[in-house]
Amino acid sequence: MSSATTTLLQSDLPGLNLVRRGKVRDVYDLGEHFLIIATDRISAFDVVLPNGIPDKGKVLTQLSIFWFNNLGVDHHLITADVSEMPSELHEFADQLEGRSMLCQKLKILPVECIVRGYLAGSGWKDYQKTQSVCGLSLPEGLVQSSRLPEPIYTPTTKAEEGHDMPMTFQETVDELGSEHAEALRTMSLEVYGRAAEIAEARGIILCDTKFEFGLSADGKIILADEVLTPDSSRFWDREQYEPGKSQDSYDKQFVRDFLETLDWNKQPPGPELPEEVVEGTAQRYKEIYERITGQDWN
Repeated sequence: MSSATTTLLQSDLPGLNLVRRGKVRDVYDLGEHFLIIATDRISAFDVVLPNGIPDKGKVLTQLSIFWFNNLGVDHHLITADVSEMPSELHEFADQLEGRSMLCQKLKILPVECIVRGYLAGSGWKDYQKTQSVCGLSLPEGLVQSSRLPEPIYTPTTKAEEGHDMPMTFQETVDELGSEHAEALRTMSLEVYGRAAEIAEARGIILCDTKFEFGLSADGKIILADEVLTPDSSRFWDREQYEPGKSQDSYDKQFVRDFLETLDWNKQPPGPELPEEVVEGTAQRYKEIYERITGQDWN
């Protein structure tokens, strides 16, 4: 089947209040709740690319549902079953099935909560220069992809456009107040720990991930957005893991690696992805879904 027949690049729900079209998600305000639709858009270097990845939004949604159901924390998901959603959505079932979530309305806290269990990506670059990551000192002698002595919390800003910027913990205190800042750090590390254990039992290393949290109407901190997907996390195969080098990961790295071979300045518009990169990325997303959930994608 060609990617064109299975790819949703943007939702179209006439008569409903679209409040945000992000890099991947379309968000509708239904009054009491939000409807979040994960499209098949893919971004790299903060640029949304012209062609999407077949079923990517469904993989992100279904994997998020698995984690929401297994982490044992308060989350914003009400239902992902279209038949249980408000009746005005039923006519759009073809766009919503498998890729939408009816969610509690929250006031999203303006901090990206990043937890790292291993030394990779920008953390590895930081360590090489400063023997620290985001201002947190680490032991000497670590190598690329080393497991850290314990997971570290390295929050960033939550930018509407462009890059998120690293924040010190004190800056999160200044932004949120000490109570909320402490709670986000504690909850992020706890959720990472639970998820890493679940992944480990399935032969997967959770290298790092990012969480978003929001405040409910009664002031409770709730896990929000998507969670522990290949868009927000770095997953490695435990059997293939070898410290001292970059690891093959189940995420967008396959796309980034292709884009790095092009003469492209990483500014919009992004280049079209060739079919083999689209298919290879789709396969990676589906494989990590199957590895973690134990369910066959089809």
